[in-house]
Amino acid sequence: MPLKIMVVDDEAEVVKLIQRIVEPWGYEILALTDSREAAERMEREKFDGIVLDIMMPQLDGFELARRAKASPLNGQTPVIMVTGLNDIEAMRKCFGLGVTLFLNKPLSYDRLYSLFRAAKGPLLQEQRRNARLPFRTAIECTSGPQGEHHFRADSMNIGETGMLLEPSGGLDVGQELWLEFTLPLPPNGKEKTTVGGRRSRFADWGPPQAGRRRLRARVVRRVPPDTIAVRFVSPTAVERDLLQRFVCGRLMP
Repeated sequence: MPLKIMVVDDEAEVVKLIQRIVEPWGYEILALTDSREAAERMEREKFDGIVLDIMMPQLDGFELARRAKASPLNGQTPVIMVTGLNDIEAMRKCFGLGVTLFLNKPLSYDRLYSLFRAAKGPLLQEQRRNARLPFRTAIECTSGPQGEHHFRADSMNIGETGMLLEPSGGLDVGQELWLEFTLPLPPNGKEKTTVGGRRSRFADWGPPQAGRRRLRARVVRRVPPDTIAVRFVSPTAVERDLLQRFVCGRLMP
């Protein structure tokens, strides 16, 4: 699956240069010159990386970086700032906003190659963190200040950070709920299957910890007609490990 990157610069030739150089490396580039459109897209689309210019009309790169970090979908997405500014205060402001990498113009093939080589690790980590695989199981849902609202939903997929559920139980974006479900893991802590005559990357899973899991989650998106995307809230280290092993063990045998 290609890495999905949004590139925003009000200079069309800069956007085209980045797109022309980077796309052959296997990246899927959304190239934009309108920062307002970029702000709208990052609220409804998930990206593995965001590349921003600083000096732009309407919304500058600082504001776009702030909005990206505040958005439910892209709050953890690596942000790369590319700019003609060359002063220490601009760099400090970028890093204070959570920018991952900083590159000064003028751009060249070698500089962009070095930048994306340095960024590939964080970009791949973000892609993996948000990967989803089909997962159908019954979910017992509880919400409300006193846990008074109960309903049953079916999961449609699962990832390290969240799930897609149907029906919504009448919940809206921002509301929290508890999810109780069974997360199956290989019996006896061992993955028995092999691929190409060799054992899976996750052959040794440690002690078996399958069974009912109870995780807190928050609704981050509604999908018509009655589906919700939820993000897990503060899972424990054990829960994070189980989710990662389950997803990666199925996606990357």
